Amino acid sequence: MVPKNRTDPSSEQAEALAIGALAFLASEPEALGRFLSFTGLGPANLRSAAAAPGFLAGLLDYFLANEALLVDYARDAGVPPEEIARARAALDT
Repeated sequence: MVPKNRTDPSSEQAEALAIGALAFLASEPEALGRFLSFTGLGPANLRSAAAAPGFLAGLLDYFLANEALLVDYARDAGVPPEEIARARAALDT
């Protein structure tokens, strides 16, 4: 678990970062294909799945489990990878 500190993102900021992670995946066809294969989702039901409770947290878990993907997204988002871990923790609160 990532310790809380004064730089933790709000739940709204964490959600925005997670939504950005989904957009990042959508822009990377190979990475999106791996994610869909891993989750059992398909392109047709991804949008409805994204609205489900826990999806954004699970999405960030997926990024945190894949260091290369995490680093690429963090670079693209202009945040340190640790910020994504803090965002994931904020989604639990």
